[in-house]
Amino acid sequence: MGSGLRQSLRRGVKRAAITGGLEAAGLMAAAGLMGAARGRGIIFTLHHVRPKIARAFDPNGHLEVTPEFLDAAIRQLQAQNYRLLPLDRVPAALADAAHPPFAVFTLDDGYRNNRDHALPVFARHGVPFTVFVAGGYVDRSHSMWWETGAALLEKSDASPAEKYAAFARLGETILRAGEARHVADLDRRAAEAGIDARAIVAELTLDADELKSFAAHPLVTLGAHTISHRALGLLDEAEAEQEMRASADRIEAIAGKRPTTIAYPYGDPLAATPRDFALAARLGFSVGVTTRPGTLSAGQLLTALPRVSLNGFYQKRRYVRALASGIPFRLTG
Repeated sequence: MGSGLRQSLRRGVKRAAITGGLEAAGLMAAAGLMGAARGRGIIFTLHHVRPKIARAFDPNGHLEVTPEFLDAAIRQLQAQNYRLLPLDRVPAALADAAHPPFAVFTLDDGYRNNRDHALPVFARHGVPFTVFVAGGYVDRSHSMWWETGAALLEKSDASPAEKYAAFARLGETILRAGEARHVADLDRRAAEAGIDARAIVAELTLDADELKSFAAHPLVTLGAHTISHRALGLLDEAEAEQEMRASADRIEAIAGKRPTTIAYPYGDPLAATPRDFALAARLGFSVGVTTRPGTLSAGQLLTALPRVSLNGFYQKRRYVRALASGIPFRLTG
């Protein structure tokens, strides 16, 4: 059995297991079981919001949901009487023991479809949201390795299974010490194949003028997401601090308001560490969010809050209920 086929089988088994877990959690929530797992609130993570285009090779498919699913997610939370809050209101909500359950929507990286497809959905329901912006994408000075890698592998003659396996190896290579060097090497290989990595960023993300207009909408808040989108935990302290500070400076220059929230790129325990949480607080961020899954409770470190991904592979309204219940994270934690 080839490595590509093994990877494909593992992906299928993992998705089946997650689907089964979400179905079970949803049934438990509907039956009123494990009510304490819900906590006080939940922060959701999204990236792309756009109509789905079927692709044989789609390694970033988990990063996109449709506008229809976003609408369904909001309606589900409203039906459960969640208060839909802006991210900067979370500290006050957690401090208020009488505050009803709440949910927050955040979107990472500043994609143009956040304005074109997500904003109309949020506006229809009057729901505030935060978009975390990486300065290097705004200024077209940095590339998105996952998009570059997908474009490069798309041109390959390999089978979809082999492409997925190669993409997994690419991620393992890049997300380690020396990330900038690995990304530069990927960009060079892409250029040799006729792919402009920076042009991909320009096509997908909002530029400074577009962001300024976007941020003027009353439902939109911009948050910091560093400059280079590197894993802060793998940088030395001075460089990590500069990434955070420069990101806040860039957003302030665009929107006229300094951000009080930050999302750590990748957000896992390797990429976002206790040192980074302390740095964020020292730099004046009132809220910092990771990608470690879980619901919110009083007493959590405000610069190290969990978030729950609305994953493109699981776009069903009942899964939103399951995630908001907190049960999946109690069962797997």
